[in-house]
Amino acid sequence: MLMTSSEFFRNLPPKQCTKCGSHLDEMHESYVQECDSCQTEGIWAKPN
Repeated sequence: MLMTSSEFFRNLPPKQCTKCGSHLDEMHESYVQECDSCQTEGIWAKPN
């Protein structure tokens, strides 16, 4: 039996930041891959 789309999304594990591994508050279908602090860190980082 096929599961409904809402059941599918409900069963997904919490998203994690690709840099630090902290849990993201974004929805599963969001394209965000990094937490706010890691995104901000990347913006303000000094170039090499």
